Amino acid sequence: MTLSARFSFIAGTLAVFCLAAIIHILVVLTIPHNVQHGAYDEVQRYGPDRQFNVLPDVKPGAEPLPGLDPAMKHAICRFQLANGTVFFDAELPVPFWSIGIFNEAGEAVYSLNNRTAGADRLSMLLITPEQLSILRENPPENLEDLIVIETKETSGIALLRAYIPHPTRANAIEAAMSQATCDILG
Repeated sequence: MTLSARFSFIAGTLAVFCLAAIIHILVVLTIPHNVQHGAYDEVQRYGPDRQFNVLPDVKPGAEPLPGLDPAMKHAICRFQLANGTVFFDAELPVPFWSIGIFNEAGEAVYSLNNRTAGADRLSMLLITPEQLSILRENPPENLEDLIVIETKETSGIALLRAYIPHPTRANAIEAAMSQATCDILG
């Protein structure tokens, strides 16, 4: 018993389409595992780790990172908690500032601004649960003045943003951001 030529052609075509669909789905599903450069790797080009590096101004078509607000000045810091707790400190002469903590994949872990902090000065400690238990045994003198954020992420990115109310204030804001601290508590 033989199959007709028409049926053989349709069956072969369907088999090719099914195989192509399976290969396509497998490729799409494996892309996240094969991506070589994440957000954490991309920000390395702006300067050394454990310090805030002021980013270039946001201009159409030349954004240093995606999704940045052109009305803000931005500084970025890569950190690793394996080396110790990270202390963020900044005094920004602006009506609004915020800081976002992101994991290596670029996903938001924590966000804070001057209004939710209840202070004009950023003074924050990022710490792992293990480091927190050690810190409780020997707390620093100014612990009550710090916002302590506990995270299981061991490395990530901090993005400091400051609103520029007028272009004449941009240089002063950039100078304040370059003085901001993102380093191991010591």
